[in-house]
Amino acid sequence: MNNALPSGARRESDLVGAFVQMADTLVDDYDVPEVLHQLATHCVNLLGISAAGLLLSDQRGSLQLVASSNERTRLLELFQLQADEGPCVESFRTGDTVTAADLSTAAERWPVFTPKALEQGFLAVHAVPLRLRGNVIGTLNLFNQRPGALSAEDAKVARALADIATIGILQERTIRHGEVLTEQLQGALNSRITIEQAKGLLAHAGGLDMEQAFQALRRFARAQHTGLSDIAHRLASGRLPPGSVLKPGRVDST
Repeated sequence: MNNALPSGARRESDLVGAFVQMADTLVDDYDVPEVLHQLATHCVNLLGISAAGLLLSDQRGSLQLVASSNERTRLLELFQLQADEGPCVESFRTGDTVTAADLSTAAERWPVFTPKALEQGFLAVHAVPLRLRGNVIGTLNLFNQRPGALSAEDAKVARALADIATIGILQERTIRHGEVLTEQLQGALNSRITIEQAKGLLAHAGGLDMEQAFQALRRFARAQHTGLSDIAHRLASGRLPPGSVLKPGRVDST
């Protein structure tokens, strides 16, 4: 379902609050996957869309999924990458914002991606490139269950959120040489792989679907005041039993 779009003073307050929260989060040793998942949630709440996802380029220049607002969007993003077509892939390659206001008319443009998106109930997509000094490092992708392009105001908000995402991945003061950029990007992608492994362990141990497993992982990380990536690594390496996350009262001291 689409979220109701905030209006007037409430929307302005929500927007300011989102940027303040993101700024407060970007401190030393901040957890990139958690920051980007927060950003995806802000996109949904602020823009009245159905879902959001973020893709980043790896060392080989290939896009990888880093964050999504829900599991259904994650699967669609992965399908888009596998098919190597769609608005998000096109936005990354061209460096331009790509809007598909009515996917029911886009089958000729994206013959593989479009039917899958429609099958998932999405009728519109707005893909915004993440840029650093003219280089495109990924895309912010906004999905809607109703047709229609973003308004001019919403498009500006989406652009600002994309810029925040870029800052969250690459703090300007740390970017001095190309190898630092590569390390930052690869670190974010490696963290995402570990999180997927941890989700699988929790889903298997608790009989959960992947979205429920991820929410359990996030709740536990917040309760422990520990980075999402750190908890995921402890789970994946066997240093933290899944039961400790599924039943927080049984926290392993390791």
